Amino acid sequence: MIIGYARVSTDDQTLDVQRATLRAAGCERIYEEKISGAYRARPELDRMLEHVRAGDVVTIARLDRLARSTRDLLEIAERLKDQKVGLRSLQEPWADTTSPSGVMILTVFAGIATFERELIKERTGAGRALAKAKGVKFGRRRSAITAEQWGHFGPKLRNGELSVLAAATLLKCNRATVYRRLAEDEAQRRAEGRS
Repeated sequence: MIIGYARVSTDDQTLDVQRATLRAAGCERIYEEKISGAYRARPELDRMLEHVRAGDVVTIARLDRLARSTRDLLEIAERLKDQKVGLRSLQEPWADTTSPSGVMILTVFAGIATFERELIKERTGAGRALAKAKGVKFGRRRSAITAEQWGHFGPKLRNGELSVLAAATLLKCNRATVYRRLAEDEAQRRAEGRS
């Protein structure tokens, strides 16, 4: 079965051109959605990947409609290959895993992507090591709640007079910081035998 996938990034864009192109290519079923390709969670793409069967061919108008990056494309292509499902792009005829040359080209892309990932990892590691040697600290800077601030807001949080959101706003920190401080405070109070 030839299955189509169409996507546009925003609600004001139309799927009409992709839909017509995919129908002309013989797609019997078309999964379509209006969602940015920047999001990995694309419900219709996930639904299509769950419903395809061995021997099916997923057809797209253009590669950028399916994948947000080379890595994303290769992951999707690998998943389809494992399911014995072909992948074909109408705009990029070289991206057709139903042909030997398409398989070869995607294999070369996979090798290049792996090589590129390793280079990035190597450069990043070297850069981090150099920065650490210069005294740069990594990770998120923890937003500290001073003892004085906690002495004022802690009791109000515990007795329900103040919400976590309100406290975070007043303290100019993230809610997670307030929750973490509440948990630390509770653990300390238990250790000291107080309620």
